[in-house]
Amino acid sequence: MISENTKGVYAIAATPFAESGDIDYLSLDSLTEFYLECRVHGIAILGMMGEAQKLLLEESVQVAQHVLKRVAGRVPVVVGITGNALDGMRLLCRSVMDDGAAGVFLAPIMGLRTDEQVYAYYATVFEAIGPDIPVAYQDYPQSSGVYVSVATLKRMIRAFPRLVMLKHEDCPGLAKITQLRSNSAREGIRRISILVGNGGLYFPQELRRGADGAMTGFAYPDALVQVYERSVAGDAEGAEDIFDRYLPLCRHEQQPGFGLAVRKEILRRRGAIATAAVRKPGPTLTAADHAELDGLLARLERALKG
Repeated sequence: MISENTKGVYAIAATPFAESGDIDYLSLDSLTEFYLECRVHGIAILGMMGEAQKLLLEESVQVAQHVLKRVAGRVPVVVGITGNALDGMRLLCRSVMDDGAAGVFLAPIMGLRTDEQVYAYYATVFEAIGPDIPVAYQDYPQSSGVYVSVATLKRMIRAFPRLVMLKHEDCPGLAKITQLRSNSAREGIRRISILVGNGGLYFPQELRRGADGAMTGFAYPDALVQVYERSVAGDAEGAEDIFDRYLPLCRHEQQPGFGLAVRKEILRRRGAIATAAVRKPGPTLTAADHAELDGLLARLERALKG
């Protein structure tokens, strides 16, 4: 199970599709093995990177069952359950936990405008899914439109023992990590795990601020593992040096509304999935996009050889 002590790099998995839009389960197998070969510490599925919002509930259950069976306990698997319908969230949550998931993560629904509304929403969700399931709060206001303050996060940590992790993707958000860490220690608030997202774009700085790792979809999770390992070994400068080589590609992947197609194309080129198809509606790469990616990958290859 994920816990307050969870650390490392968790790969947010893509959901592979055939050109027809059907789920490609053979590629789901190869993608899972790819992540494991990258030595990730865990895998997260059915997030925004996994196009969960485009899946039927039945498809979500099937994808989760398939990945959990393939992983077979080799690393923890965390499952996204974000949605508007509590009954659907409860069903998915119970299904994946029965099949061996290590916990779930969810973002607040769009439309919440105050800290009190955010708190009340999570109180409702925790009551619906039960007291025995570890949960990560996905703090991604760029997508959800919902900002949560440090004060409300601390209130939730006090009130909900099963809230064990913050999937931190607020931007700018470095100060938020510092405030949560320093204030919590000073006020005697339970320490929770902080795994960061945003493609790992600010990963070295976030580790310095007190993050415990990453939970994100960068197409080079093996690079993030190296950065993490250097950092925890006390070599912060070495971690930065590794990260610098991948930064142009990481930045390119983070383009809103477009980066998913780039990530899937890189995963295809790395042999992890058969096609880079994004389920419609979604972006596709043009010839110019492919040419840009060719150049970035060539620059990365030169940097790695240098």
